[in-house]
Amino acid sequence: MAVTAPASSGVPSAEAALAASEARWRSLRLLNGFRLLVVLGLAVGLRLRAGQYNLDYSQLPLLIWTLMAYATASCLFFLPILGRRPAFSVQLTSQLLVDIGFVMLLMHFMGGVRSGLGMLLLPYLAAAGLIARGRMTLFYAAVATLALLGQTAWMTWQSNGELFPDYFSPVLLCVAFFTVALVAHRLARYAEENRALAEQRGIDLANLGQLNARILQDVSDGVVVVDAANQVHQYNEQVLRLGTLPPLRGEALADWSPALAGQLERWRAGDWSATGLLQLQRKTLRSRFLPLGEDKAGSVLIYLEDMDRLRREAQQLKLAALGRLTANLAHEIRNPLGAISHAAQLLQEESQHDALMQRLTGIITENTRRLDQMVSDVLELNRRDRVRRADIELHEWLRVFAESFVQQEGIVVALPVLGHLPEPIRFDPGQLQQVLWNLTRNGWRYCSKTAGSLRFVLDMAEGYAVLDVINDGPPVPTDAQHQLFEPFFTTEAKGTGLGLYIAREICAANGASLEYHAPADGGACFRILFGVVNAEKNEE
Repeated sequence: MAVTAPASSGVPSAEAALAASEARWRSLRLLNGFRLLVVLGLAVGLRLRAGQYNLDYSQLPLLIWTLMAYATASCLFFLPILGRRPAFSVQLTSQLLVDIGFVMLLMHFMGGVRSGLGMLLLPYLAAAGLIARGRMTLFYAAVATLALLGQTAWMTWQSNGELFPDYFSPVLLCVAFFTVALVAHRLARYAEENRALAEQRGIDLANLGQLNARILQDVSDGVVVVDAANQVHQYNEQVLRLGTLPPLRGEALADWSPALAGQLERWRAGDWSATGLLQLQRKTLRSRFLPLGEDKAGSVLIYLEDMDRLRREAQQLKLAALGRLTANLAHEIRNPLGAISHAAQLLQEESQHDALMQRLTGIITENTRRLDQMVSDVLELNRRDRVRRADIELHEWLRVFAESFVQQEGIVVALPVLGHLPEPIRFDPGQLQQVLWNLTRNGWRYCSKTAGSLRFVLDMAEGYAVLDVINDGPPVPTDAQHQLFEPFFTTEAKGTGLGLYIAREICAANGASLEYHAPADGGACFRILFGVVNAEKNEE
């Protein structure tokens, strides 16, 4: 789809240079063909109307041999032209010098300037000037002039004064040589300037086409360009992500999306309400039409906006703003919360013998601690997007994690790690530690606290790496399972209800998912599927 432009706008492309070279060699072949026709015409004219020429019949054999040599040279010229050796300029110059020499010999045998054969050099000079693009044109005219004047002087000297020297005709013919050379030079320059201008315009158009293609690719929306007949002319890569059947250049828009083609037809007819939402390949899109000219009946630029993507972006903006708000609120809450906690501690110290006061200050201390934990959880939630993923060999990592957990929690039984994964996973190690610490602590709280009552199981499911944290405690009630990962949902009086919610958000930020499963043999299972979110994004 993209337009390929030359590497540099100031240098002709290789294709243009090759085409120009081909044109010059083709012109040289045509010039040689014209040379053969001239020789053939002279031979026929000499055969039919020899009496009209002022011929010295004693030199007729030399004239015939000269024509035969000229014809032979013209045929031989095809060999270096087809072989393109030597260089083009060398061949052109040598051939023109041969033309001048043979024409002077023919003029000598047929009566000099009065034979009119000198006029044969005019088309040669003009053709040479045009083919050589004006280079060497005046040199060719100068050589022809010197040869003509030399031939005239030689004939005058050979006549021993019998011929009255006529220099007017040779001079006039020499002026014609230079006039033709100058005109050919000027025309060649004009042609060269026009060729360079056309080539530069072509380069500019190619660059403009590539610029347009690059701009189309950088547009976040899908873009389709159709002509007046609603044939697809161009589209960007974003269109390919909107459906499984992309439009192809030259095909009708209706073959790809009849609904979009119908909207375009109504828009061309003047129905401005034709633009709007449409369903394409299970996606909701909003279409916008922009005419590329003054008339809507011509080419049209069609924008296709993915409404699902726009909603996700809007949701991300809302979440970012909400994150900033909660961070500010948490900071403002912690200051008075610290003061309340400190005051409660002072009251406890002053009323050590007052049981009622101790109970009331204990309630204050416990709830301030709970609120402080909730604020910490909210702040941690706002930092979930600061992901630094790394490759983790999960079996070895879990073995070290289980040993650390057992030591810090004072557990007397080991936590087994079962199964292996074929490849490492990608996850933020610190955030994985936080998620598993939460799940493992919850599992240990509800399990029977015997060997194997809490275990980690690694497996593969549908191409995804799976980690199950399984305990033999009571399963989560069915009516509570759909609320299990909602914020502030808890079944304990001392809980904040943010632990599982934060764990799921951290998993999503790392391209994984966290789910609850009720094993068939009883107990509870929290399952982490690694790479699921990334796969869904790639499908989108």
